[in-house]
Amino acid sequence: MYLNEFVLFEKLAKMTTRQWCFAAGALVVMVGLLIYLAKRPQKQGKTDVRALTYGALCMAMSFVLSYIKLYSMPLGGSVTLASMLPLLWYSNKFGVRNGLIAGAAYGLLQLIQKPEIYHWVQVLLDYPLAFMMLGLAGSVKNLQLGSVIGVAGRWICHILSGAIFFAEWVPEGWSNAWVYSAAYNGAYLLVDLIICIVLSFVLAKALDRIPTGRK
Repeated sequence: MYLNEFVLFEKLAKMTTRQWCFAAGALVVMVGLLIYLAKRPQKQGKTDVRALTYGALCMAMSFVLSYIKLYSMPLGGSVTLASMLPLLWYSNKFGVRNGLIAGAAYGLLQLIQKPEIYHWVQVLLDYPLAFMMLGLAGSVKNLQLGSVIGVAGRWICHILSGAIFFAEWVPEGWSNAWVYSAAYNGAYLLVDLIICIVLSFVLAKALDRIPTGRK
């Protein structure tokens, strides 16, 4: 199903003032945080061959793990076998800037794997931007805390996409599309996050032994 450009304006025209404030605020915070983190000096230094190599390997691992679905949601989204963990680890080890780039590239791979295209803005929110947010895991030293931050960023992107472009599928009984989108996307992302965190603890010693060349 493909929607033309005018559908976006029709959907936006139906948004209330509160919804506009929520969407605008979320976008401002997200963009501001990205700009701040991307410009902040990194201890690791410039992107090198080692970072590119690890980035490619982690993207490949995440892509393979994304095929191992433990549960698929009816309207898109699924719980996987920690498919986000390689990218979260990479971002945590090599910094936000490298993580953002790897996440955006991985989002394009996801678009190729199983495209859900309704509008070009929705595509940006659900694929490159959403997975790019996983790069925020590099904003702190602790991998588990970084994973929470990165997945939260991805969650915000999916909330915006769901509330704007998929509002007509909100079941009866929900107060509005924003609440439903937050609950729907949070349901599978939370489980996926928990799996990633548990495995990161289980594999902590093995992950620490990987020779990244970074402190």
